[in-house]
Amino acid sequence: MSTLRVLIKKEVLQFKRNTFLPKLVVMFPIMMMLVLPWVTTMDVKHVNVSIVDNDHSTLSTRLINHIDANDYFSLQSITKSFDLSMKQLEDGEVDAILEIPQDYEKSFVTGSPKKVNVSANSVNSIKGSLGNQYLVQTLSSVISEMRNSMAPTQHGELIAIQNRYNPTLEYRNFMIPGLLVMLMIIITGFLPALNFVGEKEAGTIEQINVTPVSRFTFTLAKLIVYWVAGFIVLTVALLVIWLVYGLTSVGSLLTIYAAAFLFILVISGFGLIASNLSSTMQQAIFFMFFFVMVFMLMSGLFTPTESMPKWAEIITYFLPPRYFVSTMRAVFLKGATFYDMRYNFYALAAFAVVMNLGAALTYKKRS
Repeated sequence: MSTLRVLIKKEVLQFKRNTFLPKLVVMFPIMMMLVLPWVTTMDVKHVNVSIVDNDHSTLSTRLINHIDANDYFSLQSITKSFDLSMKQLEDGEVDAILEIPQDYEKSFVTGSPKKVNVSANSVNSIKGSLGNQYLVQTLSSVISEMRNSMAPTQHGELIAIQNRYNPTLEYRNFMIPGLLVMLMIIITGFLPALNFVGEKEAGTIEQINVTPVSRFTFTLAKLIVYWVAGFIVLTVALLVIWLVYGLTSVGSLLTIYAAAFLFILVISGFGLIASNLSSTMQQAIFFMFFFVMVFMLMSGLFTPTESMPKWAEIITYFLPPRYFVSTMRAVFLKGATFYDMRYNFYALAAFAVVMNLGAALTYKKRS
């Protein structure tokens, strides 16, 4: 224990003397949580719309006013023909065209309404698809209002929609728990790897190699400092999320910190494996960058694992971030308990043992 204390003190002093790392631990989570939740979004707003009004009726005017007042749309033009609006779509001036047929209100009153045509630019499939959905929802809302005003006793709301866990449907709320995972990977995975390889290149590692310090003790001392740094980063990020976005975890913070602890063990051990297998800083960076990209793309952080091909979904079961991402979102948004996520905790614990044993075994101590 005395040897471990000395080594930890050495790591803490080395960390404090670094002019960059202490600032990174504090400023990086703050900047990341202030910027990324706004830019990593799948929400589609300000869909540019052109309307072809062939009816010029009260109903078509009401529909136009609804679209103009909706934050999701930006009404660019009201044209007299579909060809004029189509020219704007081809030139990229609008994203969608809403064509209201002639005598639309009349057909609506007689009980056999004509179809309203929606055409969208689907080069960006997400924007095109959501733009279509928004227009259909707006049209349905106007039609429902008209029906209720005409026969309120016969037409009512037949569907009650309740958005659970994310009532505002903000994509930012979905991404924020995932961004915490990215923070853990960078701070507790990348930094230990670069720190260890930096000592190799500086030659200071040779001073440790000629001492009787065991590789397990040396590895543990290297990791503990970054475990503490990981918890500091997580705490700072949670504070920023609360102060800036007004979001707090629905579930227990203790469950979040327990999952974070296991994941920190996993990713820091993986970082040390990368450093042990690398001779230079450049090799370690390439090694970590490759696997971090795989972790981020295949962990469910951006794309649901269920939407992946079956072979890719099977691979994700062997990636530790998959279990941490799903745990963070379930606890943060749904209020899941430790018992609910116990299988994820078991998987992370198993990965932690494997990674840290691998880190100790791949460290070649030379006397």
